Amino acid sequence: MTRVLVLVPTEFELRKLQPLIADSVAEANGIIMTCGFGPIVAGVTTAQLLAKVTPTKVVLAGISGAIGPRFSVGTAASFSQVACYGIGAGSGSEFQTASELGWTRWNEATATPGSQDILELGSEPASFRPWRSDSTTDSGEISADSNHQPLLLTVCAASANSTDVADRLKKFPQAAAEDMEAYAVAVACRMANVPLTVIRGISNIAGDRNKAHWDVDAALKAVSTWFTPDNLL
Repeated sequence: MTRVLVLVPTEFELRKLQPLIADSVAEANGIIMTCGFGPIVAGVTTAQLLAKVTPTKVVLAGISGAIGPRFSVGTAASFSQVACYGIGAGSGSEFQTASELGWTRWNEATATPGSQDILELGSEPASFRPWRSDSTTDSGEISADSNHQPLLLTVCAASANSTDVADRLKKFPQAAAEDMEAYAVAVACRMANVPLTVIRGISNIAGDRNKAHWDVDAALKAVSTWFTPDNLL
């Protein structure tokens, strides 16, 4: 049985990250695979891999864009909360979430309208810690209060500008970064009852599409510092 399944969204990220973490993952009796780009493919692929390799733990690792001032480019962080933006009605300033529409996203006995907008990742600690590529850390921790806990927002399309970012923060003011896979992977893991850890490197500031300002290598190097024996247990 595979103990740890490490998922990386794209081959581009995998080529950069795998050489940095392969030995640690192998020592933990783990494997590294891609889950695909975007929430649809990532969710479906994760469900298939969970059924095929039956891991005891899943780690999702890759890049993301910072929302707000909590992160700088070249750092990485774990998240205990993930949310979904883009599934609902309307767009831009008129967008309504599933919660606002009164819908549940999937059939679950304990679900109430809106309760699935934000998913708690049970494998994550209450505190929050960013990693930097030089392995130093921020001196502070974010409160465990869910209203202040930084949240990773999974989107169907990355922010193109500051207006997109502002629209997302109106719905999820605690959002600290955006990605395109974590919520879908979290749903698949929840349905399979497999714990999930999400580690995202900050490669850019959300809304800035000028890749001259991005630093993917530093972001993924920061991600790699999480892959220690203790964290992979």
